[in-house]
Amino acid sequence: MTFKIAAKKVETGEFEMDRVNIHGVYINNITMRETVEKVMEWINGNSINAVYTPNSEIIMQAQRDPELKSILNNAGLLIPDGAGVVLASKILGTPLKEKVSGIDLTKKLFETFAGKNVGFYILGGRPGVAEIAAVNIMEKYGKVKITGYHNGYFNPDEEDHIIELINESRADILLVGMGAPKQEFWIHRNMYRLSCKVCIGVGGAIDIFAGKASLAPETIRKLGFEWLYRLIREPRRYKRMMDLPRFIILTIKKRIFNK
Repeated sequence: MTFKIAAKKVETGEFEMDRVNIHGVYINNITMRETVEKVMEWINGNSINAVYTPNSEIIMQAQRDPELKSILNNAGLLIPDGAGVVLASKILGTPLKEKVSGIDLTKKLFETFAGKNVGFYILGGRPGVAEIAAVNIMEKYGKVKITGYHNGYFNPDEEDHIIELINESRADILLVGMGAPKQEFWIHRNMYRLSCKVCIGVGGAIDIFAGKASLAPETIRKLGFEWLYRLIREPRRYKRMMDLPRFIILTIKKRIFNK
């Protein structure tokens, strides 16, 4: 069954988008083009909106953490980051249109807003990494407006100052790369103190733009084996990766017992 729920109120009024229930996490059934269009609409509005990019691991974390599940479901957009989420939607009989990963969305936003008066602030990564990412982004995407950056390793007593820096930069889009679910909790806790229009949880994208990490080759990503590529490169992730088979087993059980 596909669920339809009202999303946030924006300048153009109330709108509704189809959402697909994946184990209690309501993923927007939306394409990359539609996602970019929604971000553009928000930039021209007067509200602040959050975009989260849950994959199979994050959805499984949400099964164990009701607060995380609530935060995800209250996002302005919840896009399917990962082939596992798209596969689950098909198994459950409510297929999502396509995978919309956080890194691909970020690249598309840079391409879309290059040369336009839309500012990005980069928050995340180890000290020095966000700065390198900003330089690389401007070199690759041309006239992308990076209004500021700060690493993600700061103490709670520094948070007010960081909020001030972001607001003083007059950024429209805040990219938060602290890893899930830390970045989702941070955005949820602070977004209404921010003057930007859109906050996006981008996970490890900042490290990728800085050249500190690499994406799986496109062929592997299209086949849905990005998780295996990451496991081979980062074997310490194997405990977290155990959520992937649990996710598929849970999905199959739900399909069988709900039928």
